[in-house]
Amino acid sequence: MILINLLPHREEKRAARKRAFFVALGVAAVVGVVVIGIWYSLLEQLTSAQQARNAFLKTEIAKLEAQIKDIANLRNEIEALKARQRAVEDLQTNRNIPVYLLDELVKQTPEGIYLTAVKQNGSIVTVTGIAQTNERVSEFLRNTQYNSKWLERPELVEIKAVNMITANKEQRRLFDFSMRVTMKRPAAPGGASSAPGGNAAGKSA
Repeated sequence: MILINLLPHREEKRAARKRAFFVALGVAAVVGVVVIGIWYSLLEQLTSAQQARNAFLKTEIAKLEAQIKDIANLRNEIEALKARQRAVEDLQTNRNIPVYLLDELVKQTPEGIYLTAVKQNGSIVTVTGIAQTNERVSEFLRNTQYNSKWLERPELVEIKAVNMITANKEQRRLFDFSMRVTMKRPAAPGGASSAPGGNAAGKSA
């Protein structure tokens, strides 16, 4: 039996191309869906990994913040301890200032001057005394100005001549003077200065 194709040749090729096009379109759609699925899965993995890293960083940051807070607290405690130490040192120095002052006055008072009173108001020290001559008072001022590590800026307040009766009942012309001097705060010496004895009242001529 002989079969005869009655369809036109061109129509058959057009139908074949159409079928091939739809098949290719379907394959492309499937491949696109697969690629999109793979890409979405990869994005999900990257997102999960990034979230895990973010959580790890947050945890570490929280630990660092706690450590920084502890360090700040330690610094505050250290500063408080330093302040207490300075207060104790200042208290110790202030307690020894009268000793240093009297010792320095003994060192800087020249022969021929007798100190009768020493008053301190803060860093200002007022000294009164009796001098044999004006030159002795000038020497006392120079000593406190240039030779003292505890005293500075001496200022003569008053000096006047007075007649006094000595122990031998002789009348002598002496000079009653008053001066102000500023107490410095140098570093405390290595050894505690010994407190002067009766020499604090003056030195004999």
